[in-house]
Amino acid sequence: MYESFYGLERKPFQLIPDPKFYFGSKQHSRAKAYLEYGVSRNEGFVVITGEIGAGKTTILRTLIDGLHGSNVVTGHLVTTQLDAEDTLRMVGAAFGFKVKDVPKSELLITLEAFLISQTSQGKRCLLIVDEAQNLTMRAVEELRMLSNFQFGNQALLQSFLIGQPEFREILQRPEMEQFRQRVAATCHIGPLDRDETQGYVEHRLKQAGSTDKPSWGEGAFDAIYKATQGIPRRINSVCDRVLLLGFLAGRTQLTADDIDEVVKELEQENALPGSRLKAAAPSALPASGPDSRPGDLPLTSALPLDVDLTRLALDAGTADSVDRHLARLSAEQRLDQLQRLERGLLRLERVSVQTLSLLQKLVAAIRIRPDDQALLAAPTAADAKDDAVKPAEATPGKPADKSVGKSGDKAVDRPAVKPVDKPAERVTASLAVDKGSERARL
Repeated sequence: MYESFYGLERKPFQLIPDPKFYFGSKQHSRAKAYLEYGVSRNEGFVVITGEIGAGKTTILRTLIDGLHGSNVVTGHLVTTQLDAEDTLRMVGAAFGFKVKDVPKSELLITLEAFLISQTSQGKRCLLIVDEAQNLTMRAVEELRMLSNFQFGNQALLQSFLIGQPEFREILQRPEMEQFRQRVAATCHIGPLDRDETQGYVEHRLKQAGSTDKPSWGEGAFDAIYKATQGIPRRINSVCDRVLLLGFLAGRTQLTADDIDEVVKELEQENALPGSRLKAAAPSALPASGPDSRPGDLPLTSALPLDVDLTRLALDAGTADSVDRHLARLSAEQRLDQLQRLERGLLRLERVSVQTLSLLQKLVAAIRIRPDDQALLAAPTAADAKDDAVKPAEATPGKPADKSVGKSGDKAVDRPAVKPVDKPAERVTASLAVDKGSERARL
């Protein structure tokens, strides 16, 4: 919008990380050197941490661009709010594997085979994990286990973990001792100092094609450093808005007063939605009841405000900016609700599948096979012989039947056999008849 006014070729202060605008401050140069050392060492983990907007991703992209055409195969993992197994699948996807519906064991075998194949071709594999502070303990452990893959005495995979300062606290936990022993180097990126802030602004303008415009008045860089505390992303936000202010005013000379004016505008834009929500908080709380829980918020988007809206004086640009910000917050809230609902449904589906599997195993265990059923139902040969030559067992109150054998033997009293319906009882009765026949012969 204002590029031609200042004679620029591109926007100098865009928020998207761009390696072309990499500024080698003392801390950024040190972090980049650590990453290059890790690449040359080809083993273990390198951990880089820094504040939000400190320039971590810019360093990463600068490193990746420098590795193009080399023998290093990189996999970049940027989605880290996952459980351990999903993190492992994302690692496979980063190296181009098919990971959908693939068991974990098969995924590990495929990953190891890929790493061995690349190593045998003289290549090295590097995994870059961004936003590492979102990794769970189990996910970090899975990454550590991947470092155990070896081909002879050579490690097959090296990993760079980039995250915010809280990741350093995670690594200091007692259960992370094994992981800490695998860390080859660690570095923290802090904010720029005052002189580096000025050098950063001038460097980005030069990279965008600036020659002599814009010019900065006395105290302008001091005001920028005071407002941003040396955080590169904040510097980009302030300077981009200051250039816009100068363009709208038709001035290429930017002063400290311009910086202060922009800072106040940014504070108002960022503070107004929070103030409205804070004013609405007392009336937005749901009434307590048997189904209410602490922290629950009403699903309605209409929050009553204890504010006289007629006294608010907002220009059209600020009002549009506030409206977009509120719409984005509302959309993010709905997205979080949908993600929680989706995770709950997935857990319910896994429980249902496991329950169905257990029921199928239980039915298979107690089911009588057809062969066993026929064996129980069919009479034995001894049963058939006894039925042919032996009389039925006498029942109480009835005389015993008399029977003569084929050899003309004297008739003997033999008990009548009680009718048997069940196969198991038939076998028991047959045994009883055999014992009675034996006694009669004696």
